[in-house]
Amino acid sequence: MFNGKTKSNDFTIGGDAPASASASLIGAGTTMKGDITSNGDLRIDGTLVGNIHCSAKVVIGANGVVQGDINGQQADIMGKVTGTIKVKDLLQLKGGSQVNGNIQAIKLQIEPTANFNGECHMTPAAAATAPSGNGKPADIKKEVKNAEFAAG
Repeated sequence: MFNGKTKSNDFTIGGDAPASASASLIGAGTTMKGDITSNGDLRIDGTLVGNIHCSAKVVIGANGVVQGDINGQQADIMGKVTGTIKVKDLLQLKGGSQVNGNIQAIKLQIEPTANFNGECHMTPAAAATAPSGNGKPADIKKEVKNAEFAAG
């Protein structure tokens, strides 16, 4: 511990991954206020009151609570989110999750026991980079209000 050798404080996935692939965790029982910006994966198992800006994957655990907006490459939601979720790839609303707010994603997967209240905007991958005739990306709008998906 005090032998003069330096140790890395990087938390990496797989042990041999470079620092850019590091992951961050807000553990259960932790409450944090403020915005988070991360270049690596981020997992929230506690409570965050603030916004998330992540260039990788965001995971909200089953006991995780976020009161704020989420922006990321991908997201898996198992807990509770109150705010806007914008992802550039796949958004998964897992069973038991509760989302109150608008979502925007290229791909969306909602499990039967997820609860989602808000508007959903899906932009196909090709339209996200190529403008349509009016100069705006083609936008497919799907609106779901007060919808509860129950296992049947």
